[in-house]
Amino acid sequence: MMIAGSTGPVGCRAMATGTVPKLRKALKGRPPGLSVERELWEHGADVVIGIDEVGRGAWAGPLTLAAAVVPKDRRLNKVRDSKLLTEAEREAMFDRVVDWVEAYGVGHATHEECDELGMSAAQRLAAARAIEALGVEVDGVILDGKWDFVGHPNTRKLIKADAKCLSVAAASIIAKVTRDRLMRADAEAFPGFEFESNKGYPCPRHKRALQAYGPTSIHRRSWVFMDHLPWSGVVRTPPVNGEGTEGRATARPIPGQTQLF
Repeated sequence: MMIAGSTGPVGCRAMATGTVPKLRKALKGRPPGLSVERELWEHGADVVIGIDEVGRGAWAGPLTLAAAVVPKDRRLNKVRDSKLLTEAEREAMFDRVVDWVEAYGVGHATHEECDELGMSAAQRLAAARAIEALGVEVDGVILDGKWDFVGHPNTRKLIKADAKCLSVAAASIIAKVTRDRLMRADAEAFPGFEFESNKGYPCPRHKRALQAYGPTSIHRRSWVFMDHLPWSGVVRTPPVNGEGTEGRATARPIPGQTQLF
């Protein structure tokens, strides 16, 4: 099976040889397992993907989702929910994870699409792009949370799946590192916002930068923080169906989207 990323299929690569930090004591107990994946495999789902997202609550930057297919017969040590790992640990694991998985795909919804579609539709769009980038036919899906934003007929929804399911944990690392790298690159163009550290999420320094300079070209203009800026150079974009307050949204069709399943 080919490895697929956001730019399409690429050839198989050798396992990364960089040094991975020793697993901290707090992370050694109860690693994510394969019980949900095995249940799907045993019921005939050959290709099972885990999906995770990052960036839903950010004020700036894209919403990013990754989908990953883990091997049935090979494990990789130190894979954990990305939220439990430090930035250095995630970066050290990234190449190992993408070389270990049988396939992966990354999909983004831009900040403009988050404004134009609303966050629920943007999440469905990014998921569709991630699955399309896989380049494989999907038989089963594991999602973190209660909402099915994929629409596959064979989907398992699980609270804290990123901490319990190996495929979702792998996807969480891929999604987080990919988006973090994009935000660090954008930080060079917007030096006052410290995107290299806050990654576009709310924090006191980010708020102060918005109050001093106004929103950048990668901020989500429909969000409620726009109503509280003393700088009046940019008007808040009207939210979609009442969305834009804190990123919470109701389902909404995506114009022109191809149905995957």
